[in-house]
Amino acid sequence: MDTTAKQSPAPATEKPSGAAYRNLVMATIGFALTFWAWNLIAPMSADYKGRLGLSSFQQSLLVAVPVLVGSLGRIPVGALTDKYGARLMFPLISALTIVPVLLLIPAKDSYGAMLAVGFLLGLGGTTFAIGIPLVNSWFPPADRGLALGVFGMGMGGVALSGYFTPRIAEHGDNLPFLVVAGALVVYAALAAVLVNDRPGRQVPTDTLAHRLGAAGRLRVTWELSALYAIGFGGIVAFGVYLPTYLKTWYELSPTDAGTKAAGFALVTVIFRPIGGWLSDRMHPALVSSAALGVAALMAIVQAFDPKLMPGGTIALLIMAAGLGTASGSVFALVSQVTPQAKVGSVTGIVGAMGGLGGFVPPLVMGAIYSSKGSYSIGFMLLSDLALAGCVYAYGRMRNIQRDA
Repeated sequence: MDTTAKQSPAPATEKPSGAAYRNLVMATIGFALTFWAWNLIAPMSADYKGRLGLSSFQQSLLVAVPVLVGSLGRIPVGALTDKYGARLMFPLISALTIVPVLLLIPAKDSYGAMLAVGFLLGLGGTTFAIGIPLVNSWFPPADRGLALGVFGMGMGGVALSGYFTPRIAEHGDNLPFLVVAGALVVYAALAAVLVNDRPGRQVPTDTLAHRLGAAGRLRVTWELSALYAIGFGGIVAFGVYLPTYLKTWYELSPTDAGTKAAGFALVTVIFRPIGGWLSDRMHPALVSSAALGVAALMAIVQAFDPKLMPGGTIALLIMAAGLGTASGSVFALVSQVTPQAKVGSVTGIVGAMGGLGGFVPPLVMGAIYSSKGSYSIGFMLLSDLALAGCVYAYGRMRNIQRDA
């Protein structure tokens, strides 16, 4: 039984409208701001470690909690976006994220309070599951990969946070949280006016549980989830843990470590739309395979602890390019093989798995360093996962045909 309202599919030759580009810009800005909020703790984690007397594992857990909650939260938020649309969900989630951002101010002197606020801060990481179905609905198939890649550049909020948060904090401990909260207030107000769902979009009429169950029964949902857990999970993991790694292993100052981590994140941002653009011209599984292969090779190089200049910097930046390209190409594949009415639900599950892929590595890296005094094992595990994704994307996913 069909449980969705009918709409006529847009022809593949249709050109994107002005409204499509307006929604793309608004979605990308919202994604970037909420990702900045989502990542507020990581650039300051060294300060929290010293102030609260945390172990490496406790520090890693503090950084990882928002990642976990934001990842799992994408599942219901994606399904709710299918039902109620991005016009409601984008300003709503952006406004709600202001609360935990401001709560970071009174919580900063208590580890338990910081964990609790970090749990709430995970809300900022769910907007990914709002923007993907919004952008996907506005753009025709021929332009969808690039458009989704451009939206994915909003993950540059991690780079913004890594670069600006510690610098703003130099002028006042509470100033970064006030600045981000103010930006979210402005964005939520603008999004309420400027974000629009595509007219005639398919609106599910069945229950949330039924929609999630239907998306979960699709084999491709879990195949895409595995690939995205490697690609985007690697980006999130390095986004939140790279400052700690650079400060601990290469003995950089918090500001220098944050700057270099922001450079890593910036490269992933640049290469995400490149992955989408390439996927508009060849099968995205081939793009994903090649990109993950490059990331695996660079992880092996970094496992041998090269000097930061130039070897380590080159390896980390090329790894960032590979992971960014893969994250763009995987969602180009999502848009091709998923029915429009299920894009939000599938995106929620795939996005959640990608975020969970970023939750585990910081904990593993922190535990390994605490136990062995080295990060090499962690990088070798990353290379193994990336190589497995490379082989699977080429051997299985390239046989999934492009849609019309």
